[in-house]
Amino acid sequence: MKLGGIILSAFILAACQSIQHGSAKSAKLETVAEPLALIAEENKEDSDDDVPGITDIDNGQSLIERNDVRRFINREAKRGHYTVAQLEAFFTEVQYKPAILKVMDAPSTSQPWYIFVSHNVSNERIKRGYAFWQKNQDVLNSIADHYEVPASLLVAIMGIETNYGANMGSYRVADALTTLSFHYPRRAVYFQHELVQFLQLAYEEQQDPLDFNGSFAGAMGMPQFMPSSFRHWAVDWDGDGHRDIWRNVGDTAASIAHYMKQHGWQKNAPIAVPVTLTLTPKLEDIIAEKTALRYTAGQLRQLGVEIPVNVDDREKGVLYQLETAPGVYEYWFGLNNFYTIWQYNHSRHYVAAVRAIAKGIASRSDL
Repeated sequence: MKLGGIILSAFILAACQSIQHGSAKSAKLETVAEPLALIAEENKEDSDDDVPGITDIDNGQSLIERNDVRRFINREAKRGHYTVAQLEAFFTEVQYKPAILKVMDAPSTSQPWYIFVSHNVSNERIKRGYAFWQKNQDVLNSIADHYEVPASLLVAIMGIETNYGANMGSYRVADALTTLSFHYPRRAVYFQHELVQFLQLAYEEQQDPLDFNGSFAGAMGMPQFMPSSFRHWAVDWDGDGHRDIWRNVGDTAASIAHYMKQHGWQKNAPIAVPVTLTLTPKLEDIIAEKTALRYTAGQLRQLGVEIPVNVDDREKGVLYQLETAPGVYEYWFGLNNFYTIWQYNHSRHYVAAVRAIAKGIASRSDL
């Protein structure tokens, strides 16, 4: 059931106003079943002072009867996008999804690279990525030229995120975000923030908030943007008045490219280079550190790391390892573009997989 006429007036009001579409994501497990579902709270692009407080204890009441939901409704109504009645109708229509909480509370397990890569970087995925590029090469190449981000990278991210749009999630975003906002206290502040962003993007897009589908955590479309990321980075490439990251390849690719460009992507620069080293306690500590552009190539060379000569001593990067077989490791120096992709998804394995898929696609074409 849709909110229909209950929120139609909000959409009419939106159409009469000048809406700025323009440019609009948790530590990650080494898996991409839901690649962008959880986003680190410290990386939130918005930090509105009106982000809700701690969620009330879930005592079985319907959402509309809960004090924390009433506070949320009253706060959102003050923005002027929706009335109290419209928001009450929204919370009456959304459905609690307990299966989402089971997924959120599942034990965290980290996969070694040799398992991760077998699940995510198959010849079939690369083959499908090349076919996807062939079908959409005009718009993909135009976007790559405009943002100076390779088309192969844009396609690779769509491939690892949603298998080129084949698996974008089957939950209503409204159900997922309300379930996590008001039944999952550990991350309630974060998900209520995303719910705020979601309601605003539905208003901006002039669409019923019950019509959006996504992942169990509210990530949306081919690039699996959370609502706050959508509002910051999504692009209306074809100028039709909507940022359609579900069906429109141009909007999707431009949105990913915009994200990459704004997070520091460097044209024609490598993502990572292989290195050789003799593992020492110091290097073990460096590999285990949080991902950041902290060490220069020169500093690592002084510690015995052999880095290709085309990498300048002043270049900062991330020293990391990939377990290619049980107990067997490769070592890599991830450069600026490695860190740019890592910001999209906080997993070194994810970045390495994107790199491998992009390289495989590019090797089949003139990308």
